[in-house]
Amino acid sequence: MNITPIHTSIFEERQNLPAFVVRHIPSVSEKTVLTISSKLVCLWKGLSVPYESREQKENLIRQESEAALQTPLAWLTIKSGMIMTNAGIDESNAQGKLLLLPQDCYACAEELRKALKKSWGVKDLGIIITDSMILPLRAGIIGAAVAYSGFCGVKDLRGRPDIFGKKLSVTLVNMADSLAAACALTMGEADEQCPLCLVQNAPVEFVDRTNPSEIKYPPQDDLYTPLLKAVKLVK
Repeated sequence: MNITPIHTSIFEERQNLPAFVVRHIPSVSEKTVLTISSKLVCLWKGLSVPYESREQKENLIRQESEAALQTPLAWLTIKSGMIMTNAGIDESNAQGKLLLLPQDCYACAEELRKALKKSWGVKDLGIIITDSMILPLRAGIIGAAVAYSGFCGVKDLRGRPDIFGKKLSVTLVNMADSLAAACALTMGEADEQCPLCLVQNAPVEFVDRTNPSEIKYPPQDDLYTPLLKAVKLVK
């Protein structure tokens, strides 16, 4: 698998995102996955508001999330079936504004994929919209997929044998977040100015129709649900 971060010019709000991508990446081969920073998608859709105060930001966080719990460092929230900080609202690299995630990031990923397939003349193309996430009891941030399109985001290994012939009973591999984390490591978080990343030879199954529900795990079966209930983040 080959991962290539792409240095770009600064993306302006409401700029044409497909045209911006093609300008920096004139062509790709079949079965390429493009990872793109969620900031570009927020700006593409004009989802920014001027930062006014901490109270304003906190009100927006509660407004944009399905559940919210204040912690010493940030708000722990649930948005679109994902646990994330501050409902994905970001103010880094935003020129004094707050950037809000789209209500349907999967629709944005699919819209971008269709436009780029036409511009690049390819049949199989994957798109990942990535954002920073924090793992429980781990220092630092990693990249995660807030949405994806064009490939199966989960690989089901249940029923497959391990090296000693024992059949796996519960193993699902999160392909979307794994690729997002690998790409984010090369894209950077500060002034690297690499909001795009290409992945060639990714071990994924390309599909024409993405099923967003495949990656959303049922709360009643989730490992962290007892903890979330204890802090009253979920009922």
